Amino acid sequence: MEISVSTNSFQLAQVFTISRGSRTQADVLTVNVARGAHRGWGECVPYARYGETMESVAAQVKGLPRLFDRDDLMTLLPAGAARNAVDCALWDLEAKEASRPVWDLAGLSAPKPEITAYTLSLGTPEAMNAQAAKNAFRPLLKTKLGGGEEDVDRIRAVRAGALDARIIVDANEGWTAELYQTLAPVLVDLGVEMVEQPLPANDDDALLTLERVLPVCADESCHDRASLAGLQGKYDMINIKLDKTGGLTEALKLKQAAVDMGFEVMVGCMVGSSLAMAPAVLVAQGVAVVDLDGPLLLGEDRSNKLFYDAAGVHPAGPELWG
Repeated sequence: MEISVSTNSFQLAQVFTISRGSRTQADVLTVNVARGAHRGWGECVPYARYGETMESVAAQVKGLPRLFDRDDLMTLLPAGAARNAVDCALWDLEAKEASRPVWDLAGLSAPKPEITAYTLSLGTPEAMNAQAAKNAFRPLLKTKLGGGEEDVDRIRAVRAGALDARIIVDANEGWTAELYQTLAPVLVDLGVEMVEQPLPANDDDALLTLERVLPVCADESCHDRASLAGLQGKYDMINIKLDKTGGLTEALKLKQAAVDMGFEVMVGCMVGSSLAMAPAVLVAQGVAVVDLDGPLLLGEDRSNKLFYDAAGVHPAGPELWG
């Protein structure tokens, strides 16, 4: 089996800002695995928050042996971006070799479109009001927050711009326990349904004693099945991202384990192309919250891309992946 890795950059439709900074393009790594006449593709987004760089992740991929399978991969690479791209490429390769879709190979039901959140970039209340008004037709908006009581003004502005939309928020580890206690009741009154990762992942024990009037979702605190035991009593939901789980194989197992333990499930993404979203659509089937809007934030995408409409994000066609 031959493996190659390349770099791709996609311009964003507009500057995208979260509490950690801003970006104008999405830089991704594309992995190609070839065996005989067949090729499989996968994409990942190295994330500095987890100590990853484009160079370090590419080196992990290039260091793999020539002969291995998906089961071997689970021990060859840790959970993270590199394993994700290779795992998804192997699934794509196997589907092409078998002339069967990945969902069938994985023992899943045929996938259907899923309503996805659309993310509003962090900004002033006025700017976020304008973003919300522009996207008020979308049924679910996800609002990036920055920390501080001004987050209430941001949500009031978003609600004013999109009166009928469901709203979830993402604090990206930017709150304290005291700030949660201050903001949560107000956000609930404004119709916010959930907050992602309000506290830093290494300092979230305070959630054990907080009255969680606003449901809390683990993002940076949840990577794979090994994370789950430490989340009980702190979180109501987990956010599954393939770049954290290390691919579709672990993501499907994490989803089932989380459900068995009583967590609700969200399926999210890094800012990547349709190739990165395609495997995640399979994991997203029937979950509480889907956040696979990466391609909607891009000004350019893969030549074969996912289709989005009022029904949500549609499963990939074979010309893209799987």
